[in-house]
Amino acid sequence: MYAQLVKSEGTKSREEMSPEEIAFQERIDRGEKIEPKEWMPEGYRKTLIRQIGQHAHSEIVGQLPEGNWITRAPTLERKAILLAKVQDEAGHGLYLYSAAETLGVSRDDLLDKLHSGNMKYSSIFNYPTLNWADIGAVGWLVDGAAIMNQVPLQRTSYGPYSRAMIRICKEESFHQRQGYDIMMKMAAGTPEQKAMAQDAMNRFWYPALMMFGPSDKDSVHSAQSMQWKIKINTNDELRQKFVDQTVPQAHYLGLTIPDENLKWNEETGAWDFSEPDWSEFFAVIAGNGPCNEERLGARVKAWEDGEWFRDGLMAHAKKADARRAAAKHAAE
Repeated sequence: MYAQLVKSEGTKSREEMSPEEIAFQERIDRGEKIEPKEWMPEGYRKTLIRQIGQHAHSEIVGQLPEGNWITRAPTLERKAILLAKVQDEAGHGLYLYSAAETLGVSRDDLLDKLHSGNMKYSSIFNYPTLNWADIGAVGWLVDGAAIMNQVPLQRTSYGPYSRAMIRICKEESFHQRQGYDIMMKMAAGTPEQKAMAQDAMNRFWYPALMMFGPSDKDSVHSAQSMQWKIKINTNDELRQKFVDQTVPQAHYLGLTIPDENLKWNEETGAWDFSEPDWSEFFAVIAGNGPCNEERLGARVKAWEDGEWFRDGLMAHAKKADARRAAAKHAAE
């Protein structure tokens, strides 16, 4: 039977739910997957569109900070690895747009919301990649944070999203390993190379912590998303897990986490750390980060430059439909 939930802001108690909503929540509580043609509350559908859409946009925009380093990678092997990684991210965006389309929203609508600024993407991609060590930091820290966010989503309650995440997570683990490998080479290299690795760590550490979203007390959607099992863990839980995993990795590399308050807490069995500057996070989300204008401009330009190709595809599809209809009519 439906388990009574603790009333949180943005959630409904059992008494406030309709019979359909109660039956839906009972399915969620039993761990059942919700499929596209099944009944769902409108709020559930809208929440999924927002989350999956932002996730898809993040994968697509996430190609930009790394794409400009493909031609400047230090070796042919590094170039091939980075090219494969950027291609993976394009594929992840396509999986996720397809999952969102099962909820009744078109890909064109989602992209229009991105280009108009009405739908966001991960704040991390509004920071520049200044040198090759930054590509290592992005792979290690940014994709490491992404994996921490995304592995629980394999258990999310919406079937198409859950299934898309299985393949995405496998590929993200490769992305993290290639980033860590770059940082290992840099940290074990010349003093100048190690300094570059430390500088990249210094600049990407707090933006990586911000990737999990605002503190739980300031997160507007978390309570309802967790009730529906769209999210499995809170923002702060995932942030703590990321810190606990990453600190020993940094120590192994001989790099210093840029946080003077970082210390091991024997009582909790976890690392205490400083909160990010949330004013910076909200400024970046509002469009005032170092690269917001550049990133969005690049995506809008790509969309406009590709219009002729989309028009060609649509014209070809219409002709193919007309030929099929004529053949069917002739056969009758």
